[in-house]
Amino acid sequence: MQSIEISVRGVPRMVPCVEVDERVIIASGKWPKMAEIRDEEWLEGDIASSAIDLVQTLRRDRRLKADIFSFAQKVTDPVPRLPYFHRLDSMAVIPIISYSDWFTNRISKQIRSDLSRAAKRGVIVREVEFTDEFVQGIVGIYNETPIRQGRQFWHYGKQFDAVKQMNITYLERSIFLGAYLGDELIGFVKMVHADGVAGLMQIISKEAHQDKRTTNALIAKAVEVCELKGFSHLTYANFRYAQGSDGLTDFKRRNGFEELLVPRYYVPLSLRGKFILSLHLEKGAKALLPSSVLKSLKRVRASLYRFSNTSAIQAKNESA
Repeated sequence: MQSIEISVRGVPRMVPCVEVDERVIIASGKWPKMAEIRDEEWLEGDIASSAIDLVQTLRRDRRLKADIFSFAQKVTDPVPRLPYFHRLDSMAVIPIISYSDWFTNRISKQIRSDLSRAAKRGVIVREVEFTDEFVQGIVGIYNETPIRQGRQFWHYGKQFDAVKQMNITYLERSIFLGAYLGDELIGFVKMVHADGVAGLMQIISKEAHQDKRTTNALIAKAVEVCELKGFSHLTYANFRYAQGSDGLTDFKRRNGFEELLVPRYYVPLSLRGKFILSLHLEKGAKALLPSSVLKSLKRVRASLYRFSNTSAIQAKNESA
């Protein structure tokens, strides 16, 4: 059995894999054990068109011992067209008509004001090459704070070589944008494009410069670049999550993203897989919890992380 390294919450992990029709299929989890296409979101080609053959192969080849095979259609192909059970993934998408359309019709008055503020406070966003100097700037952003969005930041503490390695993926189809204040990199975007659609693989800014609305300026530049390069959509992961709409959903909405529902299929590969699907547990038991409970748990987790970080800083200061 072959295995391959993937990143799970920023931590490298080896998982079993098989190659089928030049696609790497990985297996992860325990109950259910899911088979998925590695880096599915960033791959070129129509996965759905070959899905039936993939399913038949995985049912014959039981080396992965997976219960369910999961895959999705593209954002440019949102109408379900396969004979398998599916749920609708909530994707955050900006249809690219023009920068002017985005600026005039899709974003709020507040975001337009924020973009003006970024410019007045000296933030300049430009397309950049993936150089060692740029990577060193990313290291500075990653290591600014151990807590982001109420949870431990996966990339905090990583050194130059690790940061370069993780950001060099799909380099031939990547576009990097840097937000600069003078010579200091205070935010960056990594976009990966496939089949005429660009996706935000990473977008992050220094919290010390939050008042300059750096992230808004990066999104604006991303939309501009998408128009110039003829991309049909700009995507930014999910629009709604298991806990429902939250602060990140609101942020995306204010910046012109809208919800696009895309079918994600769940195909049983074993008897246990059929049983799991019959109980609607394809996303695990956590998915059965009400969104109100998940939001409460998220707030508790954020409080614990803040307390832990504050205590660590105090201990460090006392020992200094």
